[in-house]
Amino acid sequence: MPTFVYMTSCDGCGHCVDICPSDIMHIDPTHRRAYNIEPNFCWECYSCVKACPQNAIDVRGYADFAPLGHSVRVLREEEKATISWKIQVPGWPRKEFRFPDQDHAMGIDQVSG
Repeated sequence: MPTFVYMTSCDGCGHCVDICPSDIMHIDPTHRRAYNIEPNFCWECYSCVKACPQNAIDVRGYADFAPLGHSVRVLREEEKATISWKIQVPGWPRKEFRFPDQDHAMGIDQVSG
């Protein structure tokens, strides 16, 4: 599921650019907001999602994962040391999944490396 950026939430900090292993997250020079220049080359590692302090990066779900019209929200909750996924399909109850954040539990700083 490739990533995309909510431009209204992004503050242009660049953490996603620094952490992206495939070098597809860039900062727009005019608007000073991050964007994914090549979603087809996204490794789907979600490092950018975890690194974003504004929770401005989300993922596009595939049709076999959730039907059209859905939204998928991934959040890193440092205070709980978890990563949560929230999936909303129109007309269906929202599904939520929560997993331990292995990097946080191991003391690894995602932003600096």
